[in-house]
Amino acid sequence: MTKQSKSPLRIDQYETVLYDANLNPLGIPVSVKQSLANNISSIIKYPDIYYANLRTALADYAGTELSSIYIGNGSPDLLRLFADILHPKKAMVLSPSSTEYEKVLRICGSEISFYDLPEERDFELFVPELIESLDASLDLLIIGNPNNPTSKRITRDEVEKLCEACSSLNIFLIVDEMYVEFLDDYKDVTAVPLTDRWPNLAVLRSLSKFFAVPGLRIAYAVMNNEGIAKLIDAATTRNNIATLSAIAGIEMLKDEAYIENSRSTVHTERSLVYLAMKPCRTIKLYKPEANFMLVRLLKDGLTSSQVAEHCSKRGIMIRKCDDIRGLSNQYIRFCFMNPKQNDLMVNTLLEIV
Repeated sequence: MTKQSKSPLRIDQYETVLYDANLNPLGIPVSVKQSLANNISSIIKYPDIYYANLRTALADYAGTELSSIYIGNGSPDLLRLFADILHPKKAMVLSPSSTEYEKVLRICGSEISFYDLPEERDFELFVPELIESLDASLDLLIIGNPNNPTSKRITRDEVEKLCEACSSLNIFLIVDEMYVEFLDDYKDVTAVPLTDRWPNLAVLRSLSKFFAVPGLRIAYAVMNNEGIAKLIDAATTRNNIATLSAIAGIEMLKDEAYIENSRSTVHTERSLVYLAMKPCRTIKLYKPEANFMLVRLLKDGLTSSQVAEHCSKRGIMIRKCDDIRGLSNQYIRFCFMNPKQNDLMVNTLLEIV
């Protein structure tokens, strides 16, 4: 028998897990798979241009009126639509925050003002200070709640204070709630109820992350502003959501077992991963509130690229944060998956950090 030499670990020895995608660890709901299989013949039909059933399901799920719902083909598409309609000369975003905001604003020619979240306060947003930084030169403010990549949130009362301040300065406020359903108390946090009182507020939501269906491309906004609504109606492409996507969207929003199991799983895994990594003195954890966590590397000479390469050999794809304004190659971000996967991820990270 020939003696086999040891070889380095290869990615194909492990299941590849996308810890950089921030998707629900439960994966695609069974209800979605069944609805797609049972309705495959519907692709011969054009979608309902009014999407009455989908909009009704979204309104019921979000706890708002049907007239307040506007749907789009994914969050970037919907954000781009608002940017094109509002056409802000100057907009403010948080730093660090989603790179998508800056990208969309630059495409529409906006001047961007950055509000820097202090690392010494663990990137927490202190709303009174943000309000003090606002002025009449701004046309638009975009915040994520919870914020990506910091996994920090603010309260509904704090969002309302922002609405009031922005209204007095004629600033439109977009609150991106892509990850809000992963919060333990998200129904008390969401700004959707505030849209009834503040016409300068739009709340963006997506089905991609919580229901693990980014390929279906369904996002929606909640807003009560008649003027902007008319512009959206004029600018939106008819049939912009595929028939099958709309059908699957309706079914997943009614899947209460999946929704509750998802929230329970993320709550448990978030706590376990945080507690498992907290004793390590060569990293700094920013306590997460959503389904992902930001980590700072403290070991001299260790970069996010080196950590990402080490993890990739085990099939673990983490997010390097060196391209995010306000961060550097000392930061990584990852989401929480199922228990077995998280055990491998934590052990793999602790080998190198």
